[in-house]
Amino acid sequence: MEMARIGATPKGGVCRLALTDLDRAGRDLFVRWCQEAGCEIRIDQLGNIFARRPGRDNSKPPVMTGSHLDTQPTGGKFDGCYGVMAGLEVVRALNDHACETEAPVEISVWTNEEGCRFAPGMTASGAFSGKFSVDFALSRADSDGVTLGQALKKIGYDGAEPVGRPVGAFFEAHIEQGPVLERERKTIGVVTSAQGQRWYEIKWIGMESHAGTTPMEGRRDALVGAALLISEARRIGMRPDGRATVGVIESRPQSRNTIPGSVFMTLDLRHPLEAELTRMDEAMRAAAARIAAEHHLEVQIDQIWYFPPTSFDQKCVDSVRNAAAKNGMSHMDIVSGAGHDACYLARVAPTAIIFVPCKGGISHNELEEARKEDVADGCQVLLQAIIERANAA
Repeated sequence: MEMARIGATPKGGVCRLALTDLDRAGRDLFVRWCQEAGCEIRIDQLGNIFARRPGRDNSKPPVMTGSHLDTQPTGGKFDGCYGVMAGLEVVRALNDHACETEAPVEISVWTNEEGCRFAPGMTASGAFSGKFSVDFALSRADSDGVTLGQALKKIGYDGAEPVGRPVGAFFEAHIEQGPVLERERKTIGVVTSAQGQRWYEIKWIGMESHAGTTPMEGRRDALVGAALLISEARRIGMRPDGRATVGVIESRPQSRNTIPGSVFMTLDLRHPLEAELTRMDEAMRAAAARIAAEHHLEVQIDQIWYFPPTSFDQKCVDSVRNAAAKNGMSHMDIVSGAGHDACYLARVAPTAIIFVPCKGGISHNELEEARKEDVADGCQVLLQAIIERANAA
């Protein structure tokens, strides 16, 4: 709740966009709390923060936990932030009980997870895992042309540490961001895998002309093309376990009596099965080509991000499941519909995610809420999973 004061919105949410002054304030608070807990702070070239609690054998790769502090423009208190605060709570609990672990434990804050200022999302964890180059991540620009690298320097979080190193295991605690756990009356979601994702930037090109003098049959209305593809995307996304979302649409020249000559739009397609995600891509491209031909338009489709379906490490998943069972917590296996930094960490380290319910399944919204009891249970499961892994032979 204290972190949520930084960027607090009138409706009870948070707007703390990546690498803004508010993000810097949130990072500064986190760093101070970690230093008070006796952690050593390291910051890499992409602004990822690592707070290390030493182990008995510091030559071992750390067991890491964490998430992100950046939010959506109308975000909530828990998305990302819960995973970071849960890691801090684990370290405080270990300190309170003078509990040593064999391997060191680290809390991570990953830069630009949301991707709403710098696309694509999960940029820095992606670079950590080798998916993106550091130069690519630093060159991402916002709508004002400010690059991620420039923004890092402005807020003073352009660290010197190299990006990427060995990690013994990674656990991420997160609100579910969906209604399943609440509906099924389960406290812990044992996340076994995550959906694949494809992000597109699509441009429709027609011709500006007079709204009153141009007959309907002779128009090259770029906005009509976009509207028809939005409808097709919804149909494509309605298949079992599918998701399709148009989140941004911009038409030009923004005159009420001029037919739009160009439109920019984004599209997000998701599915837990690679074959189905490929079929969704093919169906979308075919629909766009048909619409363009029928309405005398040009369409340009650029896939800017592809994230394959991810399966998590069985031993780490079992650690989460066993911790929930030993504590008598109701739990169930679940597939993540959202992308998380853990999805990229799974490329380079054994990884698992712990879900807790959120009220009404609402997330990316100022009304986002979670029960104290549920987030505490998630922390307890996280603590036990980390201890088990950090003390493994």
